[in-house]
Amino acid sequence: MSANACLALLLDGPMQSWGHTSRFERRTTALHPTRSGVLGIIAAALGIDKHAPDEAAQLARLDALRVITVKFDKRDRRGRELPIQRLEDYHTVTGIRRASGKVDKDATVQTYRHYLLDARFGVMIEGPPALLEEIAAALRNPKWGVWLGRKCCLPASPVLVAPPGERAVVWAALLQRAGYPGTATEEQFDRVLEVTASESGADMIEDKPVGFGAPIGERHAPRWIRCVPKSSIVNSDGSL
Repeated sequence: MSANACLALLLDGPMQSWGHTSRFERRTTALHPTRSGVLGIIAAALGIDKHAPDEAAQLARLDALRVITVKFDKRDRRGRELPIQRLEDYHTVTGIRRASGKVDKDATVQTYRHYLLDARFGVMIEGPPALLEEIAAALRNPKWGVWLGRKCCLPASPVLVAPPGERAVVWAALLQRAGYPGTATEEQFDRVLEVTASESGADMIEDKPVGFGAPIGERHAPRWIRCVPKSSIVNSDGSL
């Protein structure tokens, strides 16, 4: 296997939620899977314990991975495209953590949690072949539950598309799982790329996981991304 091994995931489910600025009462979602969300899926499958003293070292192994997300359309039974929608879920929560870090057992607050409906994404992960093989094995038999951002967001199908391999082969397998022709290119879909801070159009978000069990404000490091719109339209019957 070449040094440029690739692994593909299909993230499809009734609801998804990919927070990267969620704090306290309002838990929003991005319109695309975050790196922290994707690596959270991998960490759960691998059994990385967020309360373990070596969690940061375990997550640091995943820094070698490059994550690219691709938006796939969902369609109804008549072939009509279903636009992604947002759902806001209202909660009340008792026993909250104050800004001081202390838990107030008697306090009750309102919270609002956002979800994506009718969303479907492909994820192309590039990295060292041995690490991708380890991840693929874990996704086939995950140690802990795998969900699309939050525990209530269960996948509608297996997340792992195919074994790690050459990028072109893995991309073709992802297209097949998503119902598109094998001739489609990545440029024909909306994508989110990982880029350098100096690249034109780069946008910084706090989305590189450092420690899921760390205190709020210390769990993520900056990540630079660029959102790239599709260059042409894929027809409802899958043709280009």
